[in-house]
Amino acid sequence: MPDHEPHAPPPAYEAARSERATTAAGTLERSEGKHDPYAAFRFPAFSFYTAGNLVSVVGRQMLTVSLEWEIYARTHSATALGLVGLMIALPVVLLSLPAGHIADRFPRKRIVLVTQALSAICSLALACVSWQHLAIPNWPVLQKGNHVLYSIASIFERQTHFHFDDLSIPLIYLILLISATGRTFGWAARSSFFPQLVPRDSFANAVTWNSSVFQIGSVVGPAIGGLLIVRTGFPFIYVLDAICAFSFFLLVLPIRSSDRGSSSERNAWRSLKEGLRFMMSKRIVLATITLDMFAVFLGGATALLPIFADQILHCGPIGLGWMRAAPGIGAFIMALVIAYLPPMRHAGKTLLWCVTGFGLATIVFGFSPYLWLSLAALFMTGVFDSVSVVVRHTLLQLVTPDSMRGRISAVNNIFIGTSNELGALESGLTAALFGPVISVVAGGVGTILAVLGVSFVWPETRKIGALDKNLR
Repeated sequence: MPDHEPHAPPPAYEAARSERATTAAGTLERSEGKHDPYAAFRFPAFSFYTAGNLVSVVGRQMLTVSLEWEIYARTHSATALGLVGLMIALPVVLLSLPAGHIADRFPRKRIVLVTQALSAICSLALACVSWQHLAIPNWPVLQKGNHVLYSIASIFERQTHFHFDDLSIPLIYLILLISATGRTFGWAARSSFFPQLVPRDSFANAVTWNSSVFQIGSVVGPAIGGLLIVRTGFPFIYVLDAICAFSFFLLVLPIRSSDRGSSSERNAWRSLKEGLRFMMSKRIVLATITLDMFAVFLGGATALLPIFADQILHCGPIGLGWMRAAPGIGAFIMALVIAYLPPMRHAGKTLLWCVTGFGLATIVFGFSPYLWLSLAALFMTGVFDSVSVVVRHTLLQLVTPDSMRGRISAVNNIFIGTSNELGALESGLTAALFGPVISVVAGGVGTILAVLGVSFVWPETRKIGALDKNLR
């Protein structure tokens, strides 16, 4: 076990907690032992952050469904969809640890603001590229980029009607890479900044509502995005995302933060190794992260939804938007249930069963020839995934000292962030080789096998009880 005492938060955290508790006195009225489902919203900082996060997620989800449809429409390549995940994963793999170190040394709020501004600029750049894609100069570097992309796709694609002749495609990948770099630094800072918004005893509730907000955005964003693809076109959606990102900037701006970063000069690599050592020493946290990582890497079918919408279910961009939204609907409903119920008494067993259910629902989606059944299966993946998010985030943040949250969030980002995007790459390449149905079904089977593996390697996962009792 490490020298850190995870049960006692650092003095700075306690001071911030006392200040927040004083501010909330008079508004927060809870009797002894009474569960307050809206505890986190009693604190204005959390309310401002959550409102901004909701707007930002809606914009990002609109952009995602639009970008995937645009790339697939211009290439008809499963590999092209997988490469979107690679462009986003590269900065996560290469820069997450430095991003975590920076989040522990510099004001986290400032990093959040800067990265949100960069996100807005990248979205405006995407809008310009999409709007002028037929008028882009025929530069040799763009021709070379398309040639390289075609060569990569030729290795995996079974079908022959894919093409890389639109000069906007290499530029879109470049903008995605820049945007993902900013988001990597922003994610580490936001994950470290978030626990400062509420006191420790309201944090599990805050995680639940934060997950709910993400799921609301994941419902509203794709549904609106699919409709706007038909009605307005891609550039308009990208401009909307830029407006949403800047709105988050404005809502975070008034939040008061005592976090000024670390004033001491420390060896960066030694600091990062401390974060890795701390993470590896927490077997339960490592087990839950590993489980979630493999579930997302193997069981995520979202990268292939444009192919299912176009070739299998024949529902077009509007159907794609609803397929993208279905997991969010399920996750949001489940998050509401979790928020209203007392803390789970058997979180470990619940987690394992829910990830198994996630794998089974993925298999059903892969085999489904009907839109209604596909939507139902995707809905259930969201229900099961919501439990995993709440358990994992609560465990991770509450056992981590505030002084290490940036580094631990960075390590977690490597585990989880890369599993999302590398899972998209894996899905795209296996779909190109074996077809989308086999890719999705095999991923669902792999998720169930991952549950069995985690249960065997970390048997203590099954013994996790109520989260508040395990973390105090």
